[in-house]
Amino acid sequence: MTSPLLSALARALALALVVPAVAHAAPADSPRQPEAASPTTLDRVIVEATRLRTVPAFDTPASTATVDLSGERSNASADVSEVLRGIPGLLARDRQNLAQDTQLSIRGFGARATFGVRGLRLYADGIPASMPDGQGQLSHFSLAGAERIEVLRGPFSALHGNSSGGVVSIHSADGQAGDPWRLRATVGSDGTWTGAARLLGGNDIVGYNFAVSRLDTDGWRDHSAARRDVANLKLGVDLGGRRKLTFVLNHVDIPEAQDPLGLTAAQMRDDPRQAVANAYVFDTRKSVRQSQGGAIYEHGLGDAHALRLSAWGGDREVMQVLPIPAAPQRNPLHSGGVIDLDNRYAGFDARWSWSGSLAARPLELSAGASGERQRQRRRGFENFVGDALGVRGALRRDERNEVETDDLYAQAWWQFAPRWSLLLGARHSEVGFTSSDRYVAEGNPDDSGRVDYAETSPVAGITFAPSEHLRLYASVGRGFETPTFNELSYRSDGGAGLAFGLRPAVSDNHELGLKWRTPTGGLLEAALFRADTDDEIAVATNVAGRSSYRNAGSARRQGVELALLQPLGDAWDLQLAATQLEAEFRGGAAAGGGTDMAGRIPGVPERHAFARLQWQGGPWSAAFEAEAMGDVMVNDAGSESAAGYGLLHVEASRRWPTAAGPVRVFARVDNLLDREHVGSVIVNEGNGRFYEPGGGRGWLLGFEWEFDRR
Repeated sequence: MTSPLLSALARALALALVVPAVAHAAPADSPRQPEAASPTTLDRVIVEATRLRTVPAFDTPASTATVDLSGERSNASADVSEVLRGIPGLLARDRQNLAQDTQLSIRGFGARATFGVRGLRLYADGIPASMPDGQGQLSHFSLAGAERIEVLRGPFSALHGNSSGGVVSIHSADGQAGDPWRLRATVGSDGTWTGAARLLGGNDIVGYNFAVSRLDTDGWRDHSAARRDVANLKLGVDLGGRRKLTFVLNHVDIPEAQDPLGLTAAQMRDDPRQAVANAYVFDTRKSVRQSQGGAIYEHGLGDAHALRLSAWGGDREVMQVLPIPAAPQRNPLHSGGVIDLDNRYAGFDARWSWSGSLAARPLELSAGASGERQRQRRRGFENFVGDALGVRGALRRDERNEVETDDLYAQAWWQFAPRWSLLLGARHSEVGFTSSDRYVAEGNPDDSGRVDYAETSPVAGITFAPSEHLRLYASVGRGFETPTFNELSYRSDGGAGLAFGLRPAVSDNHELGLKWRTPTGGLLEAALFRADTDDEIAVATNVAGRSSYRNAGSARRQGVELALLQPLGDAWDLQLAATQLEAEFRGGAAAGGGTDMAGRIPGVPERHAFARLQWQGGPWSAAFEAEAMGDVMVNDAGSESAAGYGLLHVEASRRWPTAAGPVRVFARVDNLLDREHVGSVIVNEGNGRFYEPGGGRGWLLGFEWEFDRR
């Protein structure tokens, strides 16, 4: 570690160890007594991402976070980035560009993604939202019907298989008799409005949660208008005898979202709201439509055993127009300026678990198998017909691609002593990519091929409980990440066909952590972590919306995370989160040939922090938020960077009871001081257009009505 980072880690760890001691010395007549806060209720919080049925998250040797979405929210609730701001180690960036989706990274993993989510595992109501090749999207996460979002960071993410540098899982509420229905609407700056409805309810046998929402915006930037429609259905059936069947259906439609593209530093200074000229010339845009469905069957066998069987399938269609001039497309190997993708995918997971004892101490075992298939039709077309630009022209690429994954996994948790517990696990994954080239022409040979990857990922962690309210833990593990189809699709040498020379990245992860429940009902967590990666997958070139990738030798991500949730008296609550992350290439050529790289990994800030102070006074509530971000390198050469920034946000709401149910009106102002800043970066953009501006001062007014049907 460098000296500055060592110093920061030492200060953070000292804070994590000293604060509990100070709080234990608090006077007995403090504003909120421990019994009033009921801290023991934390023991009942089971985070499903850990795949433990009986062990609360507080007792696991892993960094977890749960975002409660069941209460009142004073934002548009249209983008996941709005609700993931206060989690240390996690960055969810709204790119002011619905054509490219939210940019998500955890401890630096996933930061290279030019669109969508890579390197992380996503789930929606227990169904994978990451496709078998590891490519994920957040656009179909339904916040309208959501109850919570779970986040898992660190070594135990590897038990979720390929591309699991972290796990994000959204869960819809289970409908019960007497649940209220909810209508919600917001209107805001830049011609933005949202509408949502959640129909929640059921009886002793069937529970339902049907949610629909629409986001429509003119966009903060020029040429960034978009619309997104999301529908989500969760239907649970209690079959009796500890048997339950759950159906999940989800649909998202984003028709022709305009893409303003990135800006150069000079363009940012001149006018951050502008779109580049080629965005208009080629009418750059992207359309996405996805439908998926799944079923989960849970069956308890006696008091100790349980089976969980799930199956799912779906289809995702993507059409994107890129701003590539006609001249480069004269190359017979060029695949055109219009991308047309049709992904069909399906999978299953079967898991057995058992809760009992070993040597008279609690023991939980689980084991399972999963398999997934993805079939992709990838076509490329010229983006011109004669003098007409931004239209579908002649065919230039036609492939039938397929990926198959087969996994086996097992996990054991054992409390081998009154204050000690052990968690062990392993997962073996086999991933195969196949491409069948259907476009063979003069100067463009048959580029069919296949590549197979396999990896076993072991993990282990130990937890020590010196008191009822304090946990110390250590964990280690190995994870791996194969390239996705999108990363294989373009070779860095400009040749045709898939980049079969790319190797998977393998990471060794280590973590030391502390979890402490404060006497006044709060929670403090601290973690030191390091991930050493071989064959790091990095951006090679990124021109006009098309990216190629390379293996870049070794990399290291290390740092510290702190999180605090603390009531301040009866009316105030404080939330703090801070991360210091050193992410750098370590040099050394990648196996099988690659690039020897050194320096900071682009797209990853060294520091980021978040604070929220909330007040609740009867029917009124208000909150103040502050977030700060360090500078971010934009390319491997380290020649440019996006400056750090600090933003302030404020919100307020008022609730009125009515005979038909409570009505709430709320307002929010983001970027209160109207600071110009870079919201996200496009790593290694070949034209120097690295920068995606963050939004200026924006306002929002909202209305929510929960009506009681009893």
